[in-house]
Amino acid sequence: MTSQKPAYIKAFNEGLIKSIKEKLISSISACKLCPRACGVNRLKGETGLCKTGLYAKVASYNPHFGEEAPLVGYYGSGTIFFSNCNLLCNFCQNWDISHEGHGYEVDDEELAAMMIHLQRLGCHNINFVTPSHVVFQIISALEIAIEKGLSIPLVYNTSAYDSVETIKLLDGVFDIYMPDFKFWDKKVAEITCHAGDYPEVARSAILEMHRQVGDLLFDSKGIAKKGLLIRHLVLPQQLSNTKEIMRFISEKISRNTYVNIMPQYRPCGRADEVKELARSLSQEEFDEALAVAREMGIYRVDR
Repeated sequence: MTSQKPAYIKAFNEGLIKSIKEKLISSISACKLCPRACGVNRLKGETGLCKTGLYAKVASYNPHFGEEAPLVGYYGSGTIFFSNCNLLCNFCQNWDISHEGHGYEVDDEELAAMMIHLQRLGCHNINFVTPSHVVFQIISALEIAIEKGLSIPLVYNTSAYDSVETIKLLDGVFDIYMPDFKFWDKKVAEITCHAGDYPEVARSAILEMHRQVGDLLFDSKGIAKKGLLIRHLVLPQQLSNTKEIMRFISEKISRNTYVNIMPQYRPCGRADEVKELARSLSQEEFDEALAVAREMGIYRVDR
């Protein structure tokens, strides 16, 4: 259990937030914020693969009760869903948001106001969904939100296609990292996301996340306050290679890692382009994934 204050309060008081913002300006002026490294000048409104320039786009923000139990608690997780994405899986279940970019642009003041609003509603955390391409905008708005009284944990809810250099910059800011470790095999990552480097990138990013925040810790009411929570969406016909991912978590990160093994895959977007993804996950395949996790020594599994 833990009762400590969110990490970013100390970071703000020590001037770290301002320093991070200044370094991120360099990252987006010839954008290398994520592994795509498009090289565009987002300060001037230029856009690369993520179709996001200087301003973040938000699809929705609200208390969310469909997240993991330690995030939801009693009053919900304060989710802010960002539009567009830097990974763009062909089976994405939020296609209209990630691929089509449905949403509206917000400036720093507006994004900060969303954080404060969700806190006032009683949400246990601010949960940034798909943040990898808008880290600069989040940090810029966070400066304002802290001055207005933000004081609940921050969740970095990501596909894990994150530059380890960017994640290192965020050390001392985020309390909870929630990456989705999607695939183990390069070929699968290439045919689904045109990102053959995804497995290597995800491994490096998740290791750095765990180095910063450690295993997931709760308060006395079972609400997550700090640590790593890994999601893993099980794909049909073992396409995600759950066994190797669970082995990596167990042997390279920690057997005490909190993991959500997710069964909700169904064909969306352009999933039918890959024949193995043209059907939903079976109960037998999900049961096998759970068994594999136990076999690999993973015991903290979200229910």
